Amino acid sequence: MSHIHFIGGEKGGVGKSLVARLLAQYFIDRGTPFVGFDTDRSHGALLRFYADYAAPAVLDQHDSLDPVMEAAVEDPERRVVVDLAAQTQASLATWLDDADVFAFASEHGLTLTWWHVMDSGRDSVDLLRQWLDQFGGRIKLVIVLNEVRGERFEILEASGERERAESLGASVMTLRRLPDTTMQKIDRQSASFWAAVNHPDRAATGLGLLERQRVKVWLNRAYAELDALAV
Repeated sequence: MSHIHFIGGEKGGVGKSLVARLLAQYFIDRGTPFVGFDTDRSHGALLRFYADYAAPAVLDQHDSLDPVMEAAVEDPERRVVVDLAAQTQASLATWLDDADVFAFASEHGLTLTWWHVMDSGRDSVDLLRQWLDQFGGRIKLVIVLNEVRGERFEILEASGERERAESLGASVMTLRRLPDTTMQKIDRQSASFWAAVNHPDRAATGLGLLERQRVKVWLNRAYAELDALAV
């Protein structure tokens, strides 16, 4: 059975592309075949960091995401990762409705998962509420609490939306914080997470021995959570 992972959250800057990159590296390290689709016109992270595995899928036409489903049907053993740009949820919703994608997925044995990536702000909570109003219970949901973008999620906990999501079957994953300077060095070099951990040439990644170790620990912790989710 093929799994399609939509990495969303609607708001810009919450770390959607970071989660897409993490999933890409996870599948590579686990030896799981996958293909990525990048919907960001100007800052496509999958196309930048994992170009050998990714293709563009700009949401500017009614059939822009059709190749996503076709890729999943063509190879049931392959995972599909879709990195959604900010403010694309309306286009995605139209595509899901017009093609009755949920029925198509059921017919072809496809598992659809929405990854709602959140920072610690109120906007992310409001967007989660809107997503649950529209899609809650219709598609598998993973809420990603991205500590890289904020470590305290009191607004979410007080809102009741986490409990509501979990009552509808959602899972919750915490993405631990990685120092900003370390992440900036990785991004500056357009390095994959594999290169950040394993490349011995400091000039290639900008990372010293202990920084590489921090990235390794961060990845291992994230991988443990992904293992528990059985992605």
